Amino acid sequence: MCLAIPARVIVMEGADTARVDLNGNRWKVSTLLLPGTQSGDWVLVHAGFAIQRLDPEQAESIGDLLEELQTVSERAEDGEPER
Repeated sequence: MCLAIPARVIVMEGADTARVDLNGNRWKVSTLLLPGTQSGDWVLVHAGFAIQRLDPEQAESIGDLLEELQTVSERAEDGEPER
């Protein structure tokens, strides 16, 4: 299964590379697939590539869902029943 995560572009580093941030985690991604990407944009990142632009509401919704999945996963690992 593949997963893309939302991240906010902090700064463009050249024409096809950006530094992105998600909850304080920062890394470089390629923007070759999204020409015109700018600082402040929200993007979906998969395998080191920004693959789609998101509006802030979409990014927040996906982030909330990923947090919920993490919580459920942690409870399952601890043997807690689902609520």
